[in-house]
Amino acid sequence: MTVVTRFPPSPTGFMHIGTARTGLFNWLYARRHGGKMLFRIEDTDRARHSEEAVTAIVNGLNWLGIDWDGDIVSQFAMADRHAEIALELLKSGKAYYCYCSPEELEQMREDAKKEGRITFYDRRWRDNPPSAPPEGVKPVIRIKAPMSGERVVYDKVQGEVRVASEQLDDFIILRADGTPTYMLAVVVDDHDMGVTHVIRGDDHLNNTFRQNIIYEAMGWDIPTYAHLPLILGPDGVKLSKRHGATSVEEYRDMGYLPEAMRNYLLRLGWSHGDDEIIETDQALQWFDLEGIGQSASRFDFDKLNYVNAHYMKLADNSRLVDLVSDIYQLRNINITPLHRERLLVRMDELKSRSKTLVQLADDAEFLVKSIPYDFDEKALAQLNEDGKFIVRVIRDNLSGLDDFTAEELETLCKSTADYHRDGKLGKVMMPLRAALTGSASSPSLVHAMEALGKEDVLLRLDFALSHNT
Repeated sequence: MTVVTRFPPSPTGFMHIGTARTGLFNWLYARRHGGKMLFRIEDTDRARHSEEAVTAIVNGLNWLGIDWDGDIVSQFAMADRHAEIALELLKSGKAYYCYCSPEELEQMREDAKKEGRITFYDRRWRDNPPSAPPEGVKPVIRIKAPMSGERVVYDKVQGEVRVASEQLDDFIILRADGTPTYMLAVVVDDHDMGVTHVIRGDDHLNNTFRQNIIYEAMGWDIPTYAHLPLILGPDGVKLSKRHGATSVEEYRDMGYLPEAMRNYLLRLGWSHGDDEIIETDQALQWFDLEGIGQSASRFDFDKLNYVNAHYMKLADNSRLVDLVSDIYQLRNINITPLHRERLLVRMDELKSRSKTLVQLADDAEFLVKSIPYDFDEKALAQLNEDGKFIVRVIRDNLSGLDDFTAEELETLCKSTADYHRDGKLGKVMMPLRAALTGSASSPSLVHAMEALGKEDVLLRLDFALSHNT
């Protein structure tokens, strides 16, 4: 048997982090077993459909490095096929027309609520002969659900799950306007696409009992199910906007690497011993359904930052230069070949101290700044009269320095500290850093000065000395 999974998001918003994890698990399982992962857009809800959301979902998968097999399938485009199956079930006596009015259905809901019943529809048209329909009413088609015994779902994550048949109503499969319901469309599409494994969130587990009724009525093979636990926020409540970013694109814009997100999402609900760092090639060899836990996972930004910092250190320096250059473009900073060279020279140090690309871009921004640039509040505090005195001394000494290397620059700074600040190097470096970078913090200053070059350093120091603090 060829394993076939599917990724079927609804295009009503951006791709949530839980949806991304579902896509990752389906992709890993299919690739691990030499199978296929299909991509279906569940776009039957035309009122909430958004092409922008479709684009965001596709872009999110591409950014994560998750590919799929074949073309993207539109569920809406298959509506005629769904209706065909509904009519086939009607003809075989496994479904029926229901002519209930909205008022009748509302009364049934009220009665069920008073009596404490889970289901409300009283099946009044289940065995009514179709020769006696009321006039002027367009019927829906309902499936005939079992009325006794219990239903069982054998799930690879949740185990054996049972519900009493009386908890399942004769749900609608085709609306009065001839459009299919989600419950029918999913089953028909999964069958027609040859899906063998349905890996999805456990919020769909209740749907599974209903969908299996359709599978059985059609005599189709029921797929293997694996329902994934929820992702919670750090406080144990379902992950939402109040916890911070929830969409894949937001994490990209926050400066996380796709390989780090794959690793982190993999560990949200799946484990391989005590391994925390699991690269994609390892995941493709190890991933199985048995490693998925039943308990909900908590999103932890500290762990995500730890994982991302790990992959930052491993990342190719040229690639990181490209990525931070994109960030600078968004900040309206034009990156020249000289800027790229500076970033590349200092990238080993920069990436070793950064947890995200945004942090790296912040730390390195002074390398790509042009005069005039701004000074933050802490930098301005260093550029008081006393601080400018030190900057002026350094500037005068630098002008006569022939060997503009980090070693010579460090020697110069130390000698200035010995002569003017009782050997306290920090009292030299702090105003010098403020003058050169506009900030009170930066990577190794003497190495940064070497990367900037003598001409640029002198121009920056002159600018800082002329700045009115």
